[in-house]
Amino acid sequence: MQMTERGRAMWRMCLASAFRTALACTIVGSTTLYGPEWILRHVAFPAFSYVTVILIITDATLGDTLRGCWLALYATCQSVGPAIITLRLIGPARLTAGTTALAAALAAFVVVLPNGSTHLVAKRIALGQIVLIYVIAYIKGAETEPLMHPLRVAASTALGVIACVLALLVPLPRLATCEVKQSCKEIGQNVTTRVKLYTKAFCSDDSTSAMASVSQARELSRISSKLYQTIQRYKPSMKWERLPFKVWRWQNVNDNKGDKLQSMEIALRGMEMVVASKSPIPASLLAGEVKDGLKNMQERVILSVKRVNNTPQPSVTPETDLEKPDECLQTLQEFPEKPQDLPFYFFLFCLRLLETISIAKPEENKVKPEENKGSAKSERMSSWISDWDSKKVMPAIKLSLSLGLAIFLGSIYSKPNGYWAGLPVAISFAAAREATFKVANVKAQGTVIGTVYGVMGCFVFQRFLTVRFLSLLPWFIFSSFLSKSRMYGQAGGISAAIGAVLILGRKNFGQPSEFAIDRIIETFIGLSCSIMVELILQPTRAANVAKLELSRSFHALYECASLFGAKASKAEIMESQKKLRSHLKELRKFTEEAQAEPSFWFTPFNASCYEKLFKSLSKMADLLQFSGHAIGFLGEQGRSKSSQCKEILKDVDKDLKSLTESIGILSKSFEEITLLKSLDALEKALSKNDNSSWDIELGKTPNPSLALAESEPDKILETYLQHCRGVADGLFRVDEEKEGDEEVKVDKSEVVLSLSALGFCVERMGKETREIEEMVKEVVQSENPSSHVHLHEISCKIRSLYK
Repeated sequence: MQMTERGRAMWRMCLASAFRTALACTIVGSTTLYGPEWILRHVAFPAFSYVTVILIITDATLGDTLRGCWLALYATCQSVGPAIITLRLIGPARLTAGTTALAAALAAFVVVLPNGSTHLVAKRIALGQIVLIYVIAYIKGAETEPLMHPLRVAASTALGVIACVLALLVPLPRLATCEVKQSCKEIGQNVTTRVKLYTKAFCSDDSTSAMASVSQARELSRISSKLYQTIQRYKPSMKWERLPFKVWRWQNVNDNKGDKLQSMEIALRGMEMVVASKSPIPASLLAGEVKDGLKNMQERVILSVKRVNNTPQPSVTPETDLEKPDECLQTLQEFPEKPQDLPFYFFLFCLRLLETISIAKPEENKVKPEENKGSAKSERMSSWISDWDSKKVMPAIKLSLSLGLAIFLGSIYSKPNGYWAGLPVAISFAAAREATFKVANVKAQGTVIGTVYGVMGCFVFQRFLTVRFLSLLPWFIFSSFLSKSRMYGQAGGISAAIGAVLILGRKNFGQPSEFAIDRIIETFIGLSCSIMVELILQPTRAANVAKLELSRSFHALYECASLFGAKASKAEIMESQKKLRSHLKELRKFTEEAQAEPSFWFTPFNASCYEKLFKSLSKMADLLQFSGHAIGFLGEQGRSKSSQCKEILKDVDKDLKSLTESIGILSKSFEEITLLKSLDALEKALSKNDNSSWDIELGKTPNPSLALAESEPDKILETYLQHCRGVADGLFRVDEEKEGDEEVKVDKSEVVLSLSALGFCVERMGKETREIEEMVKEVVQSENPSSHVHLHEISCKIRSLYK
């Protein structure tokens, strides 16, 4: 079977990552196994050198590694300095399993508490150092030197960091700047290819070939999303490469280029919305020279996208000049007569929007230095205060308890190997919520398979230490694929890599099989402690959190829809849409987490329904964003004659306001319905007739919503189309009356496209609202299988509780 381009790219990436990792581990191994005596005296914990390498170098660039140097230094200051003072005060000889666990737990709490201001890698390194310092001090007892022992842990960390830097420089440095530049180039090619595919599908007379083009474009869309993730992943690393290496300034890329390319996705989603709907485009609209005009317009869009990406191109001819109006658009002088014509106009609107976004200049935020300093100080102060919020403190409490309990139980089981119970908890710390059982499962599996591979390698190559090191290379390749798989992810891949390197990269640690068994048991103890603390301190299921986030998404949709009838500013609308997409992103994350968690004795999580709701809500967010762009274009055309435009556009505003109010009322009702613990709880609250006794699992909304409205999107659309014809005629009449006055001239094609796009959005929002209503009903029914679900009745009952 022929390998795809994506498969070849995956192989290249995994081979490069494995080579860098193997090289760094070889540097550590050569130093700790064959290095001079003075180095071996100070680098007393080669195992942690390997752990540091895996934590820093996994899928890293030179910028990541340089940042890793700073993070390791910062972590060492957090852990080693206080540990020296603590060991001097307590005395290593007086340490017991309990006091060791307590000291490590308190130190971990201090490290984790600044939740948002410290990088995750720094916390993991600091926590690993804490485990080694306190547990090994307890193991050695009076033989421990309170000063030199923590410094040896710091030296072992430093060796791992130095190995990472050297590995990233050989044979050529891997630069984050180059990664971002290459990703931007590929995204530009991806965008132009998708534009061609969508236009081909739009103009195609054969539905089969059209859907084939749509399928190709969807696959490219998934690839594009991964490329955007790559840009976001490596953007912070670019700053670290610029500081010490000014000579590479020629490789810098515009930070806004990736953002501009990503902002084009909204127009591409609109084009896909048209061609994927399988709605036939009337042949009369695509007759004559329209197809040729579409192709010319497509070339203009592709040219503008290439200019964004600084792609070399032939000299621009008058036919492809970006300032020249599209002849295809200039022919659009009449508003569509039927709703079936709206997709045609909306597709052209999306092409025009794509071109507008590509040639738009980036907005600069001009802030006075004094104001900037004041706001920075206030932000730092509020950030410091917010660290003491319960949501910030809870991760620190959970980690400290998990780590202390793991060290205590691990030391009781096996004192010489007690730190292996605490290390998995320390180096796998995650600040955000994650699927506890799934992550623990993949960590355990990764540790086991890595350890087994290490034992097999020691058995086969027990007399050849160099060959044992070489056997790590294929394992690192395998671990790289594990890290990028959906089944194991980064947690499983890192655990597998560490499990093998700790056995194959060391000597004089006893029988590998005995060491492997002890480490697997200690790892199981540590992971079990993490799960137990998670269940005790955070008993809320992921399904409940997803349910709460669904309610918050409906509230964000309500706020976003309400702004369209409130004459809000562009900044307010953009902020509301950003908030809605943020909630939808969280909804998707919690839905995946809930799907991965076991149900136990609870009601099974309806993942398919939540996924459908996420897709429908995402489409609603897109449609609202398209509406905002269309209103913005209309505002630009009517800015010069405000008095006439206000009067003419009044009816259109009423239609749009009617629909958005209907969507807002429905969203508010759905928000309250999804907050209900159960319908039985609602009935009990009604029977008691006491608002304070209404038992809602996740909170009570302060503002009561109205009854569930019966929206009539078809009637609204029909009325809207009638009003739009009047708008077009009125604007054109005003334009004719003031002919010759260029300041007040209206671009008729822009008005037609914008009004048609709004009409398309009105129609689709009505359909998506009905889909959302059906999905909400299905969710409520799955949570209340023995009850008859009627959303309007439920909404009325909820409203009665607020009286």
